[in-house]
Amino acid sequence: MVQATARHLLVSSEEECAQIKQQILDGADFGEMAKAHSSCPSGAQGGDLGSFGPGMMVREFDEVVFSAPLNEVQGPVKTQFGYHLLEVTSRG
Repeated sequence: MVQATARHLLVSSEEECAQIKQQILDGADFGEMAKAHSSCPSGAQGGDLGSFGPGMMVREFDEVVFSAPLNEVQGPVKTQFGYHLLEVTSRG
């Protein structure tokens, strides 16, 4: 089974998500931004979600994680939890 590792951050608004993405694209560290802004408990670990397989995350999240290029910030991705930025760090 394919496994991926990824990190993410979760916020409540699409606008905030887009602003944070721009800061990351401008050079801010993804992990530090997750620690500062993410409402998910994984934020304390810089957004690290560890390793997981298809179907272990919500559908919208899975679709991005198992198709996006590695090490590129993806999002905003809307799920039932809010708006995510995702970065797939490995897949195989």
